[in-house]
Amino acid sequence: MVAISINGKIYQTNADPRTPLLWVLRDDIGLTGTKYGCGVAQCGACTVHIDGVATRSCQVPLNSVGRRKVTTVEGLAEGGTLTKIQEAWLANDVPQCGYCQSGMIMAATALLKTTPKPTDEEIDAAMTNICRCGTYQQVRAAIHDAAKG
Repeated sequence: MVAISINGKIYQTNADPRTPLLWVLRDDIGLTGTKYGCGVAQCGACTVHIDGVATRSCQVPLNSVGRRKVTTVEGLAEGGTLTKIQEAWLANDVPQCGYCQSGMIMAATALLKTTPKPTDEEIDAAMTNICRCGTYQQVRAAIHDAAKG
């Protein structure tokens, strides 16, 4: 059994240590907000935070996580209160199909943590997630709104 800290709670799993974190989160723990997109860390649908750093979980083997803290989209809102970025996401009608949104929100949250007032260029550089619906303008607007609030 391997112990892993996810959203402030310790979970035990008997997953193969080489299993990608994405599959441990979804299949073993039951946190399905983190999505599978491409499997090669390019699209960003699987983005989570590991010790606060936005990380593509599809390419992170369980045995490399160790004692680090994992946060998924389910762990952002505290006590049922949405974060500023989640509120801005809704206010700016960012979600279309919604598939990429959890990864986008995780990437945007990490960006605002390191760059509280990002420029358009900084947003474009940080937000490398792929959105098939093309909501990039709404993403940028939501990040700017969250940075104001």
